[in-house]
Amino acid sequence: MKVVVAGSSGLIGRALVAALRRDGHEVSRLVRRAAAAPDEFTWDPARAQLDERALRGADAAVNLCGANIGGRRWSGGYKQELRDSRITPTDVLSTAVAAAGVPTLVNASGAHYYGGDTGDTVVDENSPAGAGFLATLCRDWEAATEPASAAGVRTVLVRSAVVLARNGGMLSSLHPLYWLGLGGRLGSGRQYMPWISLDDEIGAIVFALTRPELSGPINAAGPAPVTNAEFNRALGRAMHRPAPFIVPGFALRALVGEFADEAILHGPRAIPAALEQAGYTFQHPTIGAALTAAFGDR
Repeated sequence: MKVVVAGSSGLIGRALVAALRRDGHEVSRLVRRAAAAPDEFTWDPARAQLDERALRGADAAVNLCGANIGGRRWSGGYKQELRDSRITPTDVLSTAVAAAGVPTLVNASGAHYYGGDTGDTVVDENSPAGAGFLATLCRDWEAATEPASAAGVRTVLVRSAVVLARNGGMLSSLHPLYWLGLGGRLGSGRQYMPWISLDDEIGAIVFALTRPELSGPINAAGPAPVTNAEFNRALGRAMHRPAPFIVPGFALRALVGEFADEAILHGPRAIPAALEQAGYTFQHPTIGAALTAAFGDR
């Protein structure tokens, strides 16, 4: 296949490009600067500009654009940046994919589509959108793919959980704390934390690219959801470190503000029903396996 990737410089993007090339696919990357390599094409989503050569002859496009939701404390300006970094590029790329006749678009989204406070209720791809900033963001992000889906492009929406990776994302922040024996549960610890290993995140995206019968939303989340307390114990075991502490909710709210209630102290109990029904086999089906893959040899 010839695959065009937007957002190739991030943790998931770099791993995806490498995996696709290992499998023999041709990969082009959209960059927001002057193209400096044969596989690069320049685009400027804010100005709705995209090198028309980028999508010529492409079999699929993958959009992974989006600023880090935990990159800094949320302000009105940063929340707008989170929206603009997702919705605008998605609209521009979806419109271009439709115009170029690209058959498939795989677009990122998030498991917080279902809202943060779902309690013990299991949610899958048929569950409705939740409430809150992140749920609204995910809903509007997915809606921005409408130009592609309306044109008949097979559109897959990858609602990703927290991606567990050795050298990036949440684990890179937690690693030094747990290494020093300062790990612990957050708040009550009863809140669910959807997760997926980096290998399975990439596997799910490649699976979506190569299965023409798959379309619509898919939950990129491990098949065995865990609470924050269970995650804390599993991470301590994987790193061979004690994790005895408790960070109270009020302290998290004081530290990170609104983000605490949206993404730390609450979380959806999301399961990957669509992926499993389509026949995807997880490399790391349990939190222990995923964390061992990330930290087991350290």
